[in-house]
Amino acid sequence: MPEETKKTDGDTSAVSKQDVNVGMGIVAYLIFFIPLLTDSKDDPFVKFHVKQGLNLLIFAVVGSVVSGIIPVIGWFILGPIISIASLVLGIMGIINAANKEMKELPLIGKYAAQYLKF
Repeated sequence: MPEETKKTDGDTSAVSKQDVNVGMGIVAYLIFFIPLLTDSKDDPFVKFHVKQGLNLLIFAVVGSVVSGIIPVIGWFILGPIISIASLVLGIMGIINAANKEMKELPLIGKYAAQYLKF
């Protein structure tokens, strides 16, 4: 007969390190440097998502600057496309972190490992 595990309702003191790391992986897509200020910075899972989050931020900033420089086409076509793409990629990254997966973001994820060495 398999052992039954007791579940206590309302007991929040038993938060595992893995749950904290998943939380830090999610935070990495919102504010990438916060996980680097915690004890989770040495976890490979958190590092992966911090790199992906930083890569996403770089994509959004460079895309916004480029679309702001190009008159009309950049302002009305390229800008909204980059904004929506950044939002979608951020949501995909958060979902991957919440599901405890280390999937690269489409299109931009492969570059994170190439130039982000920490």
